[in-house]
Amino acid sequence: MIKSLAWMRCAAALLATAFAAADPASAGTGRPAVVELYTSQGCSSCPPADALLGELAHRPDVLALAFHVDYWDDLGWRDRFELPVATQRQRQYARQLGSASVYTPQMVVDGTADVVGGDVAGVSRLIAAPRASVPVQISTRDGELLVSVAAANGMPAAEVTLLSYLPQAQTAIGRGENAGRALHEYNIVRSCTVLGHWHGAVAEWRVRVADLPADARAVAVLVQQPGPGGIIGAAQLALLR
Repeated sequence: MIKSLAWMRCAAALLATAFAAADPASAGTGRPAVVELYTSQGCSSCPPADALLGELAHRPDVLALAFHVDYWDDLGWRDRFELPVATQRQRQYARQLGSASVYTPQMVVDGTADVVGGDVAGVSRLIAAPRASVPVQISTRDGELLVSVAAANGMPAAEVTLLSYLPQAQTAIGRGENAGRALHEYNIVRSCTVLGHWHGAVAEWRVRVADLPADARAVAVLVQQPGPGGIIGAAQLALLR
């Protein structure tokens, strides 16, 4: 369904009102809320959700990530940022969350709940919920990323995943539902790699920056229960490259 310009302006106004009223300090402590947007350049309903993710990306209490899926290709436009792992991850969430199918735009918050991508009030409510926090640190030294997850008692075992992303891009769309539009996109995931498992004790990993995609300008680390399930730790870092 193609959203009208009036609808998009209305959504932007609602977004500004909702987030101006939100108090980041009340949205949990210790780590940002993780908002994953499942989107596609071939989906005409996705641009407002992309814009919403761009607004969320400016909040210090949110880690916003856009996963571009590949199942819109047969409608005439191949998303230049699509990743098979994005589609796989979304399908795994569908099973975990009890959804009958995948769709775009979809936002998954902290791995435990989802809303339609343009649902400003819904995503704001989920971001404000209390959340578990395992300390995560990311740093760089001598051309390597250093990832460290601190010890924590009483937390479930989890996978540690490294994501690289491109903070911003603009794409001119030649065909498909968004033909003729210039899409603005934010925090576009370019790679997704499981580093290993965390079992409550201090754990560390090293990754060569040169091994990340050339267009990645930032990284994020998620500590997440298998499934994928609930996220219990998260951090992000801009890269100098």
